[in-house]
Amino acid sequence: MEEIAHLIQKYGYLFYGITFLWTFLEGETFVIFAGALAVPGLGGATAPPPINIYWLILAAWIGSFCGDQLYFFLGRRYGNRILRRFPRIQGGVQLAIDMLHKYHTFFILTYRYMYGIRNFASLGMGMSDLSWPRFAVLNFIAAFIWANSFAWGGYALGYFAASALGQINFVYIMIGVVVFVGALFAFMHWRGKKRYKQALAQSAAAHAAAPEQRKP
Repeated sequence: MEEIAHLIQKYGYLFYGITFLWTFLEGETFVIFAGALAVPGLGGATAPPPINIYWLILAAWIGSFCGDQLYFFLGRRYGNRILRRFPRIQGGVQLAIDMLHKYHTFFILTYRYMYGIRNFASLGMGMSDLSWPRFAVLNFIAAFIWANSFAWGGYALGYFAASALGQINFVYIMIGVVVFVGALFAFMHWRGKKRYKQALAQSAAAHAAAPEQRKP
């Protein structure tokens, strides 16, 4: 958290460019903490200058959108080559494709929240029969929802901390935010990993049963 505050103080408006690059790769935690730092007056004089929540959302929105467009392109153009190079991700990629076929639009709009699957989702969808224009439109909407949910979620945490604790030292307020977010992400990671293993097992079982069903 202090590192993000330092980036804001050091780079000013260039911080939004850093947000773009960070969310190009992933960046939920980054956006949450940056959203908390967008609260005016958080921590009094010890706090960094607040950033504009709307510029933060825009940078995170476009960064996330562009990152997943790149992964989709890599899947479409080099998907099989990537799987041969990194065979360990094949199960996750196939699971993403299976979930796309099962849930369609809903999966495209929500895969960013599916921990354990989201890392393979765009690459897998690029290897599917999903058209590029359809993915681009839905990914644009999904990135907007994602950026707003995490940025405003962080803002709400920061606002609550500032309101509940008053002008207590900025460090103590941020420690509380870090502990809460860390516990939340630990729970989401555990739950996502558990669901991922279950879904992967179901997908493997379904693919194993398919040849048996095709036998005369």
